[in-house]
Amino acid sequence: MQPLTNTWWEIQVLSKQALEELIFWRLQDFGCQGTASHFTGNEALVKAYLPIEKAAWLDLSALALWLRQDAIAIGEETPTVKWSLIDDEDWSNSWKDHWQPEPIGDAFIIYPAWIAPPTDLSRHVLRLDPGNAFGTGSHPTTQLCLEAIEMRLTGLPKDNQLSFADIGCGSGILSIGAILLGASQVYAVDTDILSVKATQHNRDLNGIPEDKLWVSEGSLLHLLQHIPKPVDGFVCNILADVIVDLVPYMQQLIEPNGWGILSGILLEQVPSVIDILEQYNWVVGALWKQKDWSCLNIRRSEAIS
Repeated sequence: MQPLTNTWWEIQVLSKQALEELIFWRLQDFGCQGTASHFTGNEALVKAYLPIEKAAWLDLSALALWLRQDAIAIGEETPTVKWSLIDDEDWSNSWKDHWQPEPIGDAFIIYPAWIAPPTDLSRHVLRLDPGNAFGTGSHPTTQLCLEAIEMRLTGLPKDNQLSFADIGCGSGILSIGAILLGASQVYAVDTDILSVKATQHNRDLNGIPEDKLWVSEGSLLHLLQHIPKPVDGFVCNILADVIVDLVPYMQQLIEPNGWGILSGILLEQVPSVIDILEQYNWVVGALWKQKDWSCLNIRRSEAIS
């Protein structure tokens, strides 16, 4: 019997709260495209979702072993790992069961697409339907990036020509946030076609013209081939290992006085990321952190007075 085309693995990991960040990192590295955490007392139940074609039963068994080894390595009680198959409708409904409007920073409030926002909010309303993509605004790395974008873009004049790039756009939340704050042009890429489709859907949901938010399947190198000129700033919220691989190409992306926002980096990974940045003439202007995650605000060293 062949599996349904739109079938997903639902992975459930029950652990002590101290392991929640490490579990999230492991699940994201494994390729999961959506996660949700529920807390009861000192325990965390992390649910993650993965298209069936991206993992077999043996892959999931290996994932469970890695999660248990991670716990042993830091002296924590080993988690309980389970998985089962669900269809696309059940996957989508699982988000609606736990996701509510969430303010982020001073500028934004994230509203699920199925909840109508009020009309008298003082914040920018960012309507979102993550679909099959990562990025609901609930994870620390997404929140750190939105706050960093807010710091960079708040107060832009209406006639500005600021251009912005989003590498690994996921649901498009960071691209849309930049436009709501006044960026005139955003270019977004993701290597996952499901993320590209989610970004397109959320672009339309927020009433953003297609030519203002260009999105395409691909990586940084693909983006460099398609932007008409270097941008003023960029964000890259992906895993630290991928960021390290992209650093040699980042200077081609921005104007001489441009800047970048990097996240998806665990605190213990920061020194190795900074080392490679310094090799390519980047300096870290600020380091923000939330829980075990960090966000680096960077600029080319020759642009520093």
